[in-house]
Amino acid sequence: MYATINGQDYAFEANETILDVARRHGIHIPTLCELNDIDHAPGTCRVCVVEVRRPGGAGPEYVTACDTPLAEGWQVMTRTPVVQEMRQLQMEMIMADHHQDCSTCPRNGNCELLPVANSVGLKQIRFRYTEGWKDLAPDTGTQPVVYDRSRCIRCQRCVAVCRTVQGVDALEMTGWGRTAGVALKGGSVDVSPCVTCGQCVMVCPTGALSERDQTQDVLDYLADPEIITVFQMAPAIRVGFGEEFGLPAGTNVEGQIIAALRNIGADVILDTNFGADVVIMEEGTELLGKLAEKKRPVFTSCCPAWINFAEKHYPDVLPLLSSTRSPQAVVGKIAKTYLAEKRGFDPEKMRVVSIMPCTAKKEEAARPALRNNGYPDVDVVLTMREFARLLRREGIDLKNLEPSSYDDPLMSEYSGAGAIFGTTGGVMEAAVRTMYYVLNGKELEHIEVSQLRGFDNVRSATVDLGRQYGEIKVAMCHGLKGTRRLVEAVLAGKADFDFIEIMACPGGCVDGGGTLRSKKAYIPHAMRRRETIFNIDRKAKVRQSHNNTQVKKLYAEFLGAPHSEKAHHMLHTHYGPRPCGVDANIREEWKELREQEGRGE
Repeated sequence: MYATINGQDYAFEANETILDVARRHGIHIPTLCELNDIDHAPGTCRVCVVEVRRPGGAGPEYVTACDTPLAEGWQVMTRTPVVQEMRQLQMEMIMADHHQDCSTCPRNGNCELLPVANSVGLKQIRFRYTEGWKDLAPDTGTQPVVYDRSRCIRCQRCVAVCRTVQGVDALEMTGWGRTAGVALKGGSVDVSPCVTCGQCVMVCPTGALSERDQTQDVLDYLADPEIITVFQMAPAIRVGFGEEFGLPAGTNVEGQIIAALRNIGADVILDTNFGADVVIMEEGTELLGKLAEKKRPVFTSCCPAWINFAEKHYPDVLPLLSSTRSPQAVVGKIAKTYLAEKRGFDPEKMRVVSIMPCTAKKEEAARPALRNNGYPDVDVVLTMREFARLLRREGIDLKNLEPSSYDDPLMSEYSGAGAIFGTTGGVMEAAVRTMYYVLNGKELEHIEVSQLRGFDNVRSATVDLGRQYGEIKVAMCHGLKGTRRLVEAVLAGKADFDFIEIMACPGGCVDGGGTLRSKKAYIPHAMRRRETIFNIDRKAKVRQSHNNTQVKKLYAEFLGAPHSEKAHHMLHTHYGPRPCGVDANIREEWKELREQEGRGE
């Protein structure tokens, strides 16, 4: 089939939209609400309007390119004077309805709205809406994700990613006209299906959705001479953060981040990878014990959004979760006990700050079970975006810093196994390396367990642990839509696995809800970040958690042995069901969808 765009004939396939064909041939059509990564093209913003003349038609029609299938013989014009005027008018109305103070916007400098306004040639905003602003105040609560309706352009990307990519369906459009906006089903996070994974933040083109900013809290800690500031950096931070300062995607900036933290006055700098190695010692021992008792499968528990999902959506699966804390929580606990004891610090004056690729880590840090004598083990969690704002407030440009290295002999060493926690399948592979050694008294012949690597949303494999266990069946899943299917299969007795790793965010932590946002893309650089993490593992002097000398010292001097009574008390936790008012309806909808798929509908 053929159609004409701007006077040139182009071939196209059935069901291709005007925008699809134009993009394939390098023809620019501005878009705002559309996001190809998640197959979202609602046509709500109407910025992609084009002129169409049909064969035998009476005259020109004006349609949105993102959701209009191209047809045989159409003549499409993308830049006529009328088209340009319509786009400008549409952008003018969007901007009039949008909060105009860019200086306070959390997406300042990385907004999608202003570039599109420039693209359509917007020169003026003649309209002003003044009524109703008192109803549009931003959320100033304590939840990890904040919604500011005054910046919302109603593109519905957040609704689409929550519903179609994550399968959580916690968001909906409510209201009419000026009062229209996004709302949580159930009214609040506590009673909604929301698991605070932050994927809605990743797709928001403006500052309407953002993480709750805690950079000022950290600056206040640094300014207080009585406070001992302890920072920890997650595995994924070092491979994703450099992009914010103009470095190529996937660049390892671990040394520059350490230098930046020293520059702003951090007292102690730790690595969450150390906590990942400790998690493997605890979780691996726990798993072997449960396999011996025929208690299977065991689910990983280091992803807080997955924990929220299990507690809210599938409480029946909670007994199958590992009780081992996440690496962040492990480091926070050990820092305020073991490190404090060794360094002579007063734990009540210590403030542990985590730099994480995750919004749900904020909620995890606030869990009552992760507190001691009223004090949280982790005081503040900064997403990657907040950390970038913090450095800019301190006048630091990461790319101009000379790399530095850790110097704390207690909690800074990490293995390659700890590093690969940052990508999907990494927790499973790290655990297998250590469990094999525990059972056989020797290392795996091939350190890299290739069958555990891949990027399919749900993957399965068999791993030979030798000795009495032989082959075990494992599964890995990233993204909650696939997780829902996997959990339902397990609960229905249709899935047979021993060990299951779950990462709530598509791509794992390297593209978590707290990572850097890109214009017009959803998961832009996952593979580059992932390959750098694997290279960190390959170059590591130690590649197995059980060979980390500082972890050995921790157990010898403080914890005793993996899964000892003391280790269990300090490094394990528990989870409980969290009923959400509308979840039953969502589960029924998903059951109907599964039945339709089974019938081929």
